[in-house]
Amino acid sequence: MITFYEYPKCTTCRKGKKFLTDNNLEFTVIDMVKHVPAKDTLKGILDKSSHSIDDFFNKRGTKFKELGLKERMTDLSEEEKLELLASDGMLIKRPMVVLDDDVLLGFKEETYKNALLK
Repeated sequence: MITFYEYPKCTTCRKGKKFLTDNNLEFTVIDMVKHVPAKDTLKGILDKSSHSIDDFFNKRGTKFKELGLKERMTDLSEEEKLELLASDGMLIKRPMVVLDDDVLLGFKEETYKNALLK
């Protein structure tokens, strides 16, 4: 089961989605801005991931910068970070691909090949 969280206007998301489609992989698409994952959902995703919670933040995004999160990240608890991520889909690194036992953040073709074309 592959769940593909995207922001449809994002070029990187389009590349990731094209990879999945070109390789005939079945996946469910969720617009992470219109349907922001709930805090509990994000916690479950984080728990199956090898990434730290900080990796889930879209650090290049406008929203991240507007909130001054670069300076605040070290002072925030995991709970506070989950609440932030669940408050606005634009804060989440994209695309986010959730597999049964792993999570892919962003799009790197080699990473997708290794994780999805076993």
